[in-house]
Amino acid sequence: MDAGHKRFSIRRRIFALAVALLLAASLVLIVFIRDYADRASDRAFDRLLAASALTIAGAVQVENEAVVVEIPFAAFAMFSGQDRVFYAVEDPDALTVTGYEDLAAQLGETVSSEPVFTDMRYRGELVRVASVGRLISTPSDTGWVTIHVAETQNQRATLANEILSNAVLPVLALTLLAIGLVWFGISRMFAPLTELEHELRIRPPDDLSPISVPVPNEVEHLASALNGFMARLQKAMERVSGLVAEAAHEVRTPLASLRAQAEVAMDEQDPEALRRRVARIHTGAVQASQLVSQLLMEATISHRMENSDIETTTLASVIGEVRQRLDPDQAQRLRIHLDAGASEAPLRGDRVALREMMRNVVDNALVYSDEHVDIAGHIRDGRLLIEVSDRGPGIADAEKSGVLERFKRGQSSAGTVGSGLGLSIVARVTQAHQGHLALLDRDGGGLTVAITLPLSRRSAGVGSSLSLWAGFVLVGALLLPPSPAEAMTTTYPARDGSTATALHILGVTDTPLFAHFIEAFQAQRSNVTIVYEETDSLPLYEGFLSGSLETPPDLLISSASDLQLKLANDGYALAYDSPYLASLPDWAHWRNEVFGFTFEPAVIIYNRDLIADDEVPRTHLTLAELLETQTDRFRGKIATYDIALSGVGYLLAAQDQTISSTFWRLASAFGRVNARFSGSSPAILNGVADGTLALGYNVLGSYAFARKAEGAPIEIVVPDDYVLVLTRSMMIPRNAPNAELAKSFVDFALSPAGQAVAAGPTSLGAVVPQSAGEWTSEAIAARGRGVIQPIPLGPGLLVALDTLRRQRFLDTWQEIVSPKP
Repeated sequence: MDAGHKRFSIRRRIFALAVALLLAASLVLIVFIRDYADRASDRAFDRLLAASALTIAGAVQVENEAVVVEIPFAAFAMFSGQDRVFYAVEDPDALTVTGYEDLAAQLGETVSSEPVFTDMRYRGELVRVASVGRLISTPSDTGWVTIHVAETQNQRATLANEILSNAVLPVLALTLLAIGLVWFGISRMFAPLTELEHELRIRPPDDLSPISVPVPNEVEHLASALNGFMARLQKAMERVSGLVAEAAHEVRTPLASLRAQAEVAMDEQDPEALRRRVARIHTGAVQASQLVSQLLMEATISHRMENSDIETTTLASVIGEVRQRLDPDQAQRLRIHLDAGASEAPLRGDRVALREMMRNVVDNALVYSDEHVDIAGHIRDGRLLIEVSDRGPGIADAEKSGVLERFKRGQSSAGTVGSGLGLSIVARVTQAHQGHLALLDRDGGGLTVAITLPLSRRSAGVGSSLSLWAGFVLVGALLLPPSPAEAMTTTYPARDGSTATALHILGVTDTPLFAHFIEAFQAQRSNVTIVYEETDSLPLYEGFLSGSLETPPDLLISSASDLQLKLANDGYALAYDSPYLASLPDWAHWRNEVFGFTFEPAVIIYNRDLIADDEVPRTHLTLAELLETQTDRFRGKIATYDIALSGVGYLLAAQDQTISSTFWRLASAFGRVNARFSGSSPAILNGVADGTLALGYNVLGSYAFARKAEGAPIEIVVPDDYVLVLTRSMMIPRNAPNAELAKSFVDFALSPAGQAVAAGPTSLGAVVPQSAGEWTSEAIAARGRGVIQPIPLGPGLLVALDTLRRQRFLDTWQEIVSPKP
């Protein structure tokens, strides 16, 4: 770049002129609009906050001289869904009846039924609090119950900004007009770009020197990038020219020798001498043929390494292919000693490249040794060690690094036909597979070629069959007394063998199902080790909240999205603006802190041998009627979630109760038939599949679809009246040790690649519309005629988690269904 020319910025000139034209006229107007927007936003949200507090106040009751309140769903449904919400109800004795006790401790008693508003800091954020009083009277006393409802102020600021942005549109229009006029007036300043274009057009094809035309600052990065590209291109051309020159030199010698020998043989009269000439010609032809074959294989290996054709094979398979290509007498000289684990250990890489690597090592050993060649395989420190040993002349220590280069041979190879490419191919393939190559002296004479390769993570014992895993884990789970869930931890090593980067995920999804997401993620991030710890939804929530987890997780994944939202609302989540958030439905994320990534309907499953197709209940009402009219037939044959133990079970039951007027009738029918209760969908599926159960209610469709696809004898009903749909949600804790890795996984799960996994082998369902795969949200919705009712991630979920409301709900459920131990 010519430093003598003055650099300048067209952009700065344009903006400086535009700001100078508009600053004086717009400053006062913008200040006035901003003040008006703040006041209007406060008035609007204060009315909603007051309405929420008054709604809760209206639900306050006195039972046996004790204050009780069941939080109405409408109290939180009126909020925007993007702010955190807190509440507290205090009795006249200043004791917290329900809600956040620490919120009530910071606020005083309210003795007025008119809302009082306060701004305060709570849990690290500025909140707006509406406080109202409710006068109650008991036979012994009269006093005020205080209700506090607090909301963070993010949406207030958002509304104020929206009002401001809409009001200043005329100002922006004038600004854009001024900028357009300035842009038009300085068009002649683009002359340097024209000069740069002219410079590139007149250059000859072989001129790759740096660009020296002066350009503006905005184009300087482009010019630097072009210079860097041309420098890389020049180096690549030099490498190709060097390889062609070396290959031409190496091929020219045997071809010249062949020609000379042939010319002499044409004039040879002595048959014996002619035979010797022909033998030399044959030897030269063999050498030239071997050289050309090796050059072609070198080019093939280079192409395959650049394309990264990855597949899984085994050491035994690779050695078998090499042995089949040898002459029978040569193959008999091989002595193979493979450990049981090494023989079938999965190798991930290019099968052809691995085969050629092994073939070159074995060919060298057979050529330079007349004795047997030993091939050994072992598993060492999680990696595969391959050793090929011969009794040949070996390689001197000073030559061991040089013989790994192209066309370089050791002194001991004199008199032996060879191309000097074999070991260079071995080194290239080993390096491309993140392995290690060593040339070692063999005890007693000879050479040992030791190759160490990383193993596929599947060799660590991670299964891929859902049915096998479920068979071992869930046998006997159904109908047994509940026991505390034990976390199962599985480690997925990084594909490139590195150990520096690890992501710890704590989730409730079955390990074999979630392994599909991990495998697809590691295909993009081969340097990441993933530790997946599987548990249940309630232990996940309680363990994280109490801080009793052994290892702080980087990412929480749960199907009990209400518990996830409670953690986020209480300030435990890290906000993240994922680039894929715009494609996610509004109901499937909250405050950029909780992200849904699956689409899972709650379905009914049944055994066709126990229930005929013409009597299958296809609505919630017909299911209740079936159980009421055929109680004896279905006694002990119906199963659903134990909502006291299962977080997702409680979530579905609470939503059922909100939507359906027949929910308690259905619960009563469960009690009549002595329904059985389980903590997981797979346990119910096992019972229906083996005929122990006739029907399962509110089973997650993802598990049901997967089990039926595996051949389980079950049928699935997507209800015709309404279909509850939940989404598994992800949350990054604030104290996550590797938050950036967790963000990368969130991005992957919401990306088309992650949604293809959800819509494909896992059957969990893709929540992003128009995803690719069999189990898209559109395809799942088309399986039934009912109204799709997604369970939205928002403050409304907190109502069902209120301590008093939850306990009342569980007590009523227990009283109606009366489960027996």
